[in-house]
Formats: sequence, C-alpha cells, structure tokens
Amino acid sequence: MHTISGDQALLARHQRAVRLSVDAVEGAAGAPLSVETPCAGWDLRALLEHMGTQNRGFAAAARGEDDPAVWEARRGADPVGDFLRSADEVVAAFAEPGALTRTLALPEIPPGRFPATLALGFHLIDSVVHAWDVARSVGRTIDLDPDLAPTALRVAEAVPTGASRQRPGAAFAPALETPDESATLDRILRVLGRSPEWQPR
Repeated sequence: MHTISGDQALLARHQRAVRLSVDAVEGAAGAPLSVETPCAGWDLRALLEHMGTQNRGFAAAARGEDDPAVWEARRGADPVGDFLRSADEVVAAFAEPGALTRTLALPEIPPGRFPATLALGFHLIDSVVHAWDVARSVGRTIDLDPDLAPTALRVAEAVPTGASRQRPGAAFAPALETPDESATLDRILRVLGRSPEWQPR
C-alpha cells in the first residue's frame, strides 16, 4: 500500500493554506486598499504587500537562495495581482525536487536558518492567519478545512511567547485568553494575539 510521507502531507497542507490566502485576497478584490485590517497600523495595501514579500522571500529560500533584499516590501500599482503571482511562486518553489531537504535562510526569524520542513510550517501559519486578516478587513471570514486545522493549531501553539511579542514590528501580539469551547480557528487566532470578534470600523 502506498502511503504519503509526513513531509508530503505537510506540503499538501501548506498548499491548501496558501490557497486559503489566495481565496481571501480574490474575495477582497475591488475593496478600497485603504481599508483597515486586524494588523495594527496596516491597511489592506500594506498587508497585501507584506504577504507578497513573505511569499517571495520564502520562495527564494526554498530555492536555496540567501538574499536579504528579497525580503524588502515592494510598493506596486497592483498589490492584488502581485500577491497572486507570489502565491504561485512560493507553492512552486517548495514543490521543487530537493526543496524539503534544504536548510533555508530566513533572515527575519532568529537565528536565521531553519530546516525546510520547519520553515514550511512558519509559512503555513502565516498564510492561514493573513487569510483571515484579509477576509476580516472586508467583513468576511475563512473556512479552515478539518485536515489543515490541527496542523495550523499545532504550529500556532509552538510560536514563542513572552517579551518578543511586545516588541515593535512583532509578527504576533501577546496571546489572548482562549475559552475552552473555542473553535479551532478562534483558538489559533487567540493564541497568536488576534481577537476573532475583530470587525472593520
């Protein structure tokens, strides 16, 4: 009987996480780029530019590249289109033969170098949470499929807590109290400092 390796299962879940972010961005297309998002201080344009930059950075790392300039945000005329192209790029990069055996250079995350499968988890949770951020900015939400949800929660719970989350520019805010009956998506959001009740003003 043929079985799927753990790495390949994680890769498939990562692809679904990226697809979730693509669906959210496509659902927000046409919304003003100035709308507020759950990411403090970022409007939709800034969030999309950040997401596209992260996709390109992780894609470059998955290809074995080590270029800090790739991680610098770009301001373009078409942030939606730029993001969608970057989503295709990161999925393709991680699917390349040998990509999951590499040690990846991720200059924004100390100590800066990680096994590819660990980096894949970082990008997976980033994709899930930012999919929700984009959806909430236009008054929507996301549906987290039951196969992806436990992996996303496990990665979210592994994100370091403490003083690092209170620094300016921290990827995630301090965790919020999580009621025992919380759904998995709500639990992920609260663990990473997001309120599931957030609404655009």
